[in-house]
Amino acid sequence: MSKDLISLVVIGHHQHGKSTTIGHLLHETGAVSQGELSKHEREAVELGRPASKFALIVDAINVERERGMTVDLKLWKLSTDKNEFTVIDTPGSRDYIKNTMTGISQADSALLVVDATPSAFEAGISREGQTRDLLTAAFTLSIKQIIVAVNKMDGVGYSEERYQEIRSQLSAHLKKVGFKSKYVTFVPISGFIGDNLVERSDNMPWYTNSTLLEALDGISRPKRLIDKPLRIPLQDVYKIGGIGTVPVGRVETGTLRPGMTVQFAPSGIKAEVVSCEVHHETSLEVGPGLNVGFNVKGVSTKDIARGEVASNADDNPAFAVSSFEAQIVVMNHRGKIEIGYAPVIDIHTAHVACRFAEIKAKIDRKTGKIVEKNPRAIYNGEAAICVLEPSRPLCCEACSEFPPLGRFVVRDSRTTVAVGMIISTTKKDSNHI
Repeated sequence: MSKDLISLVVIGHHQHGKSTTIGHLLHETGAVSQGELSKHEREAVELGRPASKFALIVDAINVERERGMTVDLKLWKLSTDKNEFTVIDTPGSRDYIKNTMTGISQADSALLVVDATPSAFEAGISREGQTRDLLTAAFTLSIKQIIVAVNKMDGVGYSEERYQEIRSQLSAHLKKVGFKSKYVTFVPISGFIGDNLVERSDNMPWYTNSTLLEALDGISRPKRLIDKPLRIPLQDVYKIGGIGTVPVGRVETGTLRPGMTVQFAPSGIKAEVVSCEVHHETSLEVGPGLNVGFNVKGVSTKDIARGEVASNADDNPAFAVSSFEAQIVVMNHRGKIEIGYAPVIDIHTAHVACRFAEIKAKIDRKTGKIVEKNPRAIYNGEAAICVLEPSRPLCCEACSEFPPLGRFVVRDSRTTVAVGMIISTTKKDSNHI
């Protein structure tokens, strides 16, 4: 029986144990050998952080090892009995929030790691922490299934009371954001010790539900948009010796094949696809939900970058927009949003400042009916139909046509202040891209 292919993003507040948990899980499931772990163990001792041996499995670049924190996205392959996961490890620091948002936009489901130790959970869930923003972003960018790993249970004496306290608080917030309880699973773990990762822990006899690995097996594959035209938001673009330029991204809709001419937007550049790889294995056809690297002819890494969208040049190709109309819900703004306001928009893998050019109407959040036309401003808790103009070239789509390219998060001062859904777009004049 073939396994379901699912992308899983790992999110959480800074230093809550994401990399350690994923590194240990990769080792326990055989993706990382004992020999590789021993090497990382020696490196951890040399760095003066022996407890970071599992984190070093995924934190591979020098700056991450030196600082003891994740900076960029990492993709790993993880197999369970039922599913084949592409695991996306993300930074927890606000300094690298753009990378985290890119990772969330590329995923089907999420693993939220929270630190159970005194004050650590509270710091993450506070307004200054990352936990709230990450959950809002995850739900807005189409993630509906989430596992919450309550980590570092060894640091609270494996207390059931502490676990239930955290579960209660997070359950209330998840419901407020929009997650349905039947798609949320809580697992108390120790990412470092290994409690409840693969085998049920004797240290928590009060917990009798699934291990983290079993919870991952319980995630179901979402519906794939295979019948729509091709769209691949680029996560990165690499130059590989002996091969050439290799854009990397997740196929959101349609199918990618060697020999196809792709068009990148907003740049408008066209190129022939020479080959495709999924997890370093050559593929002749790559469908929705898969992360793919594809070699293209005659394009430099200077020509295209993260945020571009690849499409089939011969089938409804993607384009740059001059503006877009969207339904906005204000969630956490300290003042008011007026015409001229220009926050950063995180949409698929792009991060672009966009100006509020028009506030057409305030609407009722539940019914969608107009309650006030042309308001001067919108405030916390209010919803509105607005027209936004990107400050630099951007490709996006109506949510009704291409949902993964039509939902976005509005950020100001590294905090999520609103979320949005695109209703329609206005194509940019190709002479002015």
